[in-house]
Amino acid sequence: MVSRTVLVARPDSAGDVLLAGPAVRAVSAHADHVIFLAGPRGRAAADLLPGVDRVVEWQAPWIDPDPPPVTGEHVARLMNALPDAGEAVILTSFHQSALPLALLLRLRGVGRITAISEDYPGSLLDVRVRIDETRHLPEAERMLTVAAAAGFEPVDGAAPADEGFAVVVTGGPGERALTAQVAGGHAVDLGGLTSLPELAGVLRDACALVAGNTGPAHLAAAVGTPVVSLFSPVVPARRWAPYGVPYVLLGDQEGPCKDTRAQICPVNDHPCLAGVTAAQVVKAVRELIA
Repeated sequence: MVSRTVLVARPDSAGDVLLAGPAVRAVSAHADHVIFLAGPRGRAAADLLPGVDRVVEWQAPWIDPDPPPVTGEHVARLMNALPDAGEAVILTSFHQSALPLALLLRLRGVGRITAISEDYPGSLLDVRVRIDETRHLPEAERMLTVAAAAGFEPVDGAAPADEGFAVVVTGGPGERALTAQVAGGHAVDLGGLTSLPELAGVLRDACALVAGNTGPAHLAAAVGTPVVSLFSPVVPARRWAPYGVPYVLLGDQEGPCKDTRAQICPVNDHPCLAGVTAAQVVKAVRELIA
């Protein structure tokens, strides 16, 4: 019997890769080997995905926010790094095109390619998926739709989290002063002390996570932990809220920054979140624990 090797591509940020987890799980349930194509911003998250046998890292010039120049040398790195795969599932967000990567995979010899494309793909895609983007389908479900169209039906999700009541504050190396201030003398301060796999372990053992709409929220969902999401409306919550776990959404979803996709707040004093009180957060945590 011929081994079925499938390439799953999501060369994006860590949160995007984590949201691809259910689709990857669906693919791995039916494939013999799964190769995951990740970008440098999502590589650490890709290493955490169950069912992935190998991660290939490559910076896609049409995806990465700090894109490298398109050169023959850069493209050759991808061609040389990719092992043989009989088929590919390209995962994208609504504002991204799958066709540049589909072209490169065709040149690499990939035989069957599935992706979402509003533009006419010609012979670049074997299975073209069309999505009604006005529905704001959750990103994880959007990617599951692509996997299912490729013939990989979804499987059951992550296991539930353990109970626990200690308060732990986490953050990156550049946020140590902030995490120390937040933790004060009442919480465990892990600012700058956890790698992404270690953070996944902390979140797995937590009864709930309080976080903004960023990567750790999706990491918590990936390990089955409920989330209190302090969600700024720069992207639609219906599309980007934590997927597959109970969550409580806090924040003004009609704020002036709505749908701007801004990475730095374009409005003074963060009005979309400034009205959220500590009491509301505690209440939300209690609801999730209950």
